[in-house]
This record gives sequence, structure tokens and C-alpha cells, in this order.
Amino acid sequence: MTIPIFYTIIDNYTAYAYVSIQSLIDHADSNKDYTITLLVQTLSDKHRESLKSLETNNIHINIFHIDDKMVRPIHNNDANYLRGQFFTMSIFYRLFIPDLFPQYNKAIYLDADTIICTDIANLYDIDFGNNMFASCPDLSIRFMPLLQKYIKKCQGIFPPEKYINDGVILFNMKAFRDKKFVDKFYYLIKKYNFDDVDPDQAYMNEICEDKIYHLPKEWDAMPNDNMKEIANPKIVHYNLFFKPWHFADVQYGRYFWNIAKETPYYKQLKEQLDAFTDEDRKKARAGLDAMANKVNKIVDEDVTWAKVKKTTSVKI
Repeated sequence: MTIPIFYTIIDNYTAYAYVSIQSLIDHADSNKDYTITLLVQTLSDKHRESLKSLETNNIHINIFHIDDKMVRPIHNNDANYLRGQFFTMSIFYRLFIPDLFPQYNKAIYLDADTIICTDIANLYDIDFGNNMFASCPDLSIRFMPLLQKYIKKCQGIFPPEKYINDGVILFNMKAFRDKKFVDKFYYLIKKYNFDDVDPDQAYMNEICEDKIYHLPKEWDAMPNDNMKEIANPKIVHYNLFFKPWHFADVQYGRYFWNIAKETPYYKQLKEQLDAFTDEDRKKARAGLDAMANKVNKIVDEDVTWAKVKKTTSVKI
């Protein structure tokens, strides 16, 4: 039996994905088998070879190309701009994993900006019952009043602490297929095309609401200026704008650099950090404010999750 793990990346995220996979390999059990699949639309030959070079006797790496037809219903509009800055279709790839890989009834999804600090098999072995998936509540919203407002007023989820971050997912793949999650997603995005600050995450939370298993916070430790570091994190997730290759003093940054320094991308990543100016950092932080401020615009829109849910069920 193999443990299936999925990443979704765009070409210029290769270096970060490489570091994340290296951290997973460093903590893998030599007596277990792991299959890592990277979902892409385009990937250069150079980056393909680089990622494939990480393979070992018990770590298998596959590159899977997403069919354009699958993502065609997803529109390139303001609602789908990642964190309000740039559009990338890759944020939606994770939604299709269960349908694309029917050979698996259970699987793990990881964002490429993660560092694995334990054997990922420990996550795979968690019993999450008949729930659709398991993820951690999104701690990044807890100290931001506008994002709390977003969850309550725009998403209509109570309490906001229920809202999960989908950068780390333990999928019930069979349930996603049996419940026809993708059909529900296509229907909702075509009919309503909701304006969201976190489009992929919103659909996961809404369609699967009340069928989500909440993992302990150690499985998705995210930098947060309002919280102390979580002791002994199992997975570190550099969510939002605070990437260690942009901010030298970011929380949990040492976990990234301890792995990165042993990879062929170390020099490139250090150069990227050095080239990221104080003005760039100011803009990055402003991006977080812009994301939060978008909430006031969404609240007044005619179509929001909260308004639709008053008359129509969006859940599976």
C-alpha cells in the first residue's frame, strides 16, 4: 500500500515545492511507501527533472497535467483572484483530486508553501470517520475583525471558528466521488460565481459544512503576528503573504531554511530574500489589508453565500 500525497503548483513555485517535498522525505519512514503527485497545467522540462530527482526507493514522484476542459468553467475574474493580487487556476486543482484519482479512497493534499516536521503517514492514519475531509480551523482569521465579518456576513458560517484552511487536507476521496462534489462545485460556480477572498477555500467550507473533521492546530501552524508559535508543529504552512523567502523574521522561518539550505535552490531562495525590498514587504502587508477591506464590498453584493443559503442549500 502506498500513501498518496498531492501538491498543486505553477511553474514558478517549483523551488518552494522542492523544499516542501524534501522536508517530507526527511521525515518519511523507510519501511513505508509514498506516492507524491504534482498537479500542473504547465511545467518546464528543467523543473520536471528537478522534482523527479527527489525520488527514492520508497518515495515516488509523478507529474500530472490538468486538462484545460476541467478548469474551463472557472472564470478569470475578480472573484477568483488569489488573495486579491493575482489569478492562478492552480488554487482550484485540489477540488478535482478525488475524481482524477479513483484508485485512492483516502489521500493527503499539501500546499507547496509547507514544511513537514513529522512522518506524513501520521496524518494519513488519522481516523476522521465519515466526514468529507479533515483540515485545521483557519487561525489566520481569528484576530482580523474584517475577516471575522467575512465568515459571518458573507459566508454565513457560525461560529467563524468552524472555518477551515485548506492548505492541508486529509481527503475522504470516496465520499467526494459518491457525493459528486465536483458536480456541486460546477453548478454553484456557474449559477452564482460568488465573490470570495479565498475562492477555493470558500467552496470547500460551504459545500462540506458540518462534514469536516477539525484537526489539531499542530497540523497547520501558520505565521501570525497575534499568536505565539505553536510548539512542535507537525506541519508549518506559510499562508497568505508571510513567506520566509520574502520576510527574514517571519514566524517559523527557521523550519524552512533548515531544509532549504540542503537543497540546490538555497542560493536562489536567499537571493530572492535579499532582493525583496522593504517597499516590497510594505506592499505585501498592504495586500493583507486589501484582502480584508474587500469584505465591505462583498457584504453589499446581491449574491453572497449567506444570502443564497437563506433560500437554497449549498451543502452536499
